[in-house]
Amino acid sequence: MKRRIIQIDEQKCNGCGACAAACHEGAIEMVNGKAHLMRDDYCDGLGDCLPTCPTGAITFVEREAAPYDEAAVLAAKKNKAPAGGCPGSAAHTLHAGCPGSRAQVLSGGAETAAVPTAAASRLRQWPVQIKLVPIEAPFFDGAKLLIAADCTAYAYAAFHERFIRGHITLVGCPKLDSVDYSEKLTEILRRNDIREVTVVRMEVPCCGGLENAAKRALQASGKFIPWQVVTISTDGRILD
Repeated sequence: MKRRIIQIDEQKCNGCGACAAACHEGAIEMVNGKAHLMRDDYCDGLGDCLPTCPTGAITFVEREAAPYDEAAVLAAKKNKAPAGGCPGSAAHTLHAGCPGSRAQVLSGGAETAAVPTAAASRLRQWPVQIKLVPIEAPFFDGAKLLIAADCTAYAYAAFHERFIRGHITLVGCPKLDSVDYSEKLTEILRRNDIREVTVVRMEVPCCGGLENAAKRALQASGKFIPWQVVTISTDGRILD
């Protein structure tokens, strides 16, 4: 049948995951840092996901699609409900929504009475926010560039020594800033002598926006620059 259904522009998607969190039917999932409509019959065509998208990547189209199957949606929700709970329960509510905003209790290691030795900051420049840093600056000359998600420095204890040391640091959060960093990053790479790029992100889907912006910038810069992506878990481990 021909009906109204959403369409996702992958080029505009910044991977924030807001649409997946807003889709009550579970029709949208994050795949490789991009939002995808996984099943036509899960999409009711009401568009709860549209206003949550910060980049306008989601629109309505009229096309051939399977009819909306409410029974299948309800069955899928039931299967995804946590043990001992159900959709709508307090336990379910705690874990609902965007995975990047999910409440968790982390061990954080045992506290001791000993006072830790003060560590030296390895930061080499200011500002550090992608939105504030200039496109051209002397500190970019011959630099190893670190592009990091805001949360990574809090999650990974040795962040200064492991990542900031020897690097020029740029930080941001595509979900909170609601911008596409790729254009500015492209100009930074294009106009400066950047030797290599390290992207450090969290494991949550919304961090895919930062990784994808860096990848697009590297491609658009027209330069061959060695790069790597490192993923940090919410409990502070390096996953990649």
